[in-house]
Amino acid sequence: MNLDQRINAFAKLGDFLSQFTSENFQKKDNVEHNELFFEGFKHQIKLAQEHNGWFTKKNLVFTFNSWSNALTTKNLTTWLETYDFNKVNTQKVAIIMAGNIPLVGFHDFLSVLISGHEVLVKQSSNDKHLLPFIAKYLEHVAPAFKGKITLTDQKLENFDAVIATGSDNTARYFEYYFKNKPSIIRKNRNSVAILTGNETEEELTALSEDIFRYYGLGCRNVSKLFVPKDYDFQRFFKAMYPWNAIINESKYANNYDYNKAVYLMSEFDMLENGFLMIKEDASFASPIATVFYEYYDSTEALKTYIDTNLNNIQCIVSNGFNENEIVFGKTQQPELSDYADGEDTIAFLLKI
Repeated sequence: MNLDQRINAFAKLGDFLSQFTSENFQKKDNVEHNELFFEGFKHQIKLAQEHNGWFTKKNLVFTFNSWSNALTTKNLTTWLETYDFNKVNTQKVAIIMAGNIPLVGFHDFLSVLISGHEVLVKQSSNDKHLLPFIAKYLEHVAPAFKGKITLTDQKLENFDAVIATGSDNTARYFEYYFKNKPSIIRKNRNSVAILTGNETEEELTALSEDIFRYYGLGCRNVSKLFVPKDYDFQRFFKAMYPWNAIINESKYANNYDYNKAVYLMSEFDMLENGFLMIKEDASFASPIATVFYEYYDSTEALKTYIDTNLNNIQCIVSNGFNENEIVFGKTQQPELSDYADGEDTIAFLLKI
């Protein structure tokens, strides 16, 4: 397949996923191989929900909507038009995927195949039902993909390069184990929001999406706030209120109760509103149902601090603070060119 054919295949996948972008799935007449795959994908969605309690239908639908919007011929072409695919030396690229949010490793999967390589995937046990079915769909709309997609739960063998995502501890293992292979090794990162106190009600409400989507489990979720001295947290809590029903979901509620008990027993100072706790803490990674915050004295000092800690930060949400900032409410809607950890996956794949 040439690049245009690969783009066309993924655009067809986008059309297929568009049927699952609302909680009432809508079968469309013009989607290829729908008779074979529509009901089957509904079943895989059900299995994904049953297997992982964090994968609610609402969050799965959000994922499918995001990828359906991204996987259009126009978006894929625009993303790839600055790269040279004429001298690709086809390799087998292994991907070790995380499983914290649905299809979290799909961008790597897409990047490997769209570049013309073969892919060997080791999925997380937390997210094992969706990608195999999507891979089968791609093989039907583009039979040339057959033999180029392998999924395994065994030890990775016979590959030329690797993209691995894990914790800081597993990353050290990956770096040692794959030291002789071209690699991208991703570690823990978290996202932050820089608040000034001048945010509009709309911006703060949008920030709630960055905090609560996927229960805060993603590296693009805001887990840390930087606020000026004497910041009014009442405005912040008011803006979070539209998400109050999240406390009715058992896994989230259990984490809320547990972390609240830990804070109270440890006599930590914290503020809470019945479904979210905020605690002053220098760490970037906060537990579920908690957002950490830290005060800053000056914008200049904060910029210096952020610059020295960029390796811990995935996204910066702000308005006018940073040239690479993300607007409020958009952390979980990345563009195809928004690479994890800022490392250009396509450029890596084109030089191996």
